[in-house]
Amino acid sequence: MMRNKLIFILPFFLGFFSCTEEKSDSQDQPLESFRAEVSATPVRVALSERKTFDYLINATGKMEAIEQVKVIAERSGYLQELLVKEGDMVEKGKVLARLDQTEALLKLEKAKIAVKNAEVNYNSEKLSFERILESGDQKRIAEIEEQLKVKTNLLTAEIELKEAEMDLEKTIIKAPTSGRIADVKVKKGSLVNAGDEFFEILNTNLLELKVKVLESDINLITLGQKAEIYPVGDGFSNLTGTVRSINPKVDENGLVQVSVLVTGNRGLLPGMNARAIIRAPQNNSIVVPKQALVYRSNRPVVFTIEKEESKWNYVEVGKDNGEEVEILSGIEPGMTVITSNNLQLAHQAPVQIIKD
Repeated sequence: MMRNKLIFILPFFLGFFSCTEEKSDSQDQPLESFRAEVSATPVRVALSERKTFDYLINATGKMEAIEQVKVIAERSGYLQELLVKEGDMVEKGKVLARLDQTEALLKLEKAKIAVKNAEVNYNSEKLSFERILESGDQKRIAEIEEQLKVKTNLLTAEIELKEAEMDLEKTIIKAPTSGRIADVKVKKGSLVNAGDEFFEILNTNLLELKVKVLESDINLITLGQKAEIYPVGDGFSNLTGTVRSINPKVDENGLVQVSVLVTGNRGLLPGMNARAIIRAPQNNSIVVPKQALVYRSNRPVVFTIEKEESKWNYVEVGKDNGEEVEILSGIEPGMTVITSNNLQLAHQAPVQIIKD
């Protein structure tokens, strides 16, 4: 009886050990056999290159006229004539407006009479110094004449005449520079006080774009550096400029004002919004297409190809110009980098290069 039980149990244990052995053998199969079963991911590639990298500094701002003059009233009076309107083109020296001259002309006439009266008194006093005046002593003659002009108020009268002539000139408003009339603030017949603004004159042929640049980029910009200009409105093309000035001050937002002189600015107007792109070449940089860069766990990664498999490379990223990315470390020049289907790609995954 006991012998029969032993015979029954023995085959059971033999079967158990046989199953365990088969399972162990299956786990020891090489990883390559599983990879062979996975289809290769089709990818496009490019080469990492060491070259000059154009870093693009983008900044927006407004157009301003370099020559922008406010015309101010220098005396009070009623505006008798207004000879221009907004948008008119004027040349330097052109008469733009006139104030009523009645008071100024009266003041000028009084000044002329005062000069004549003073000259009569002056000539009368000179008779008392006839001998000295005929002596030929120029130094002494000049002293006597100066004293007599003061004594007879001729000197004062002459100064007041010049003041009256200048006051009359102030009733005629002339263009201090050439340009277009903007922001007219007065009307014909209105009373104008000294210091009131008539209008502005803008030289629309000489414009600059004032933009704000990050303080971290300002060391990459120099005077005379070229820039590409892109106005917001349509109809403008091939606009360029040069860096005209750099404000040596950082504002509260960490920005620095840069002025770009615009060339070929036909049709542009002060106040227009525009974008400037300033190219700052970076020499001897390792560069890859921007599509080659992906992020895993917030860390930048570039996939390369080795033996028809993807290789995961953590990299340190430098500057980005929208098309290419500067790589500071992590890969070497001349490596084949993957530029497509790399968002979900794994390390050592089989890949197949697509040839366009």
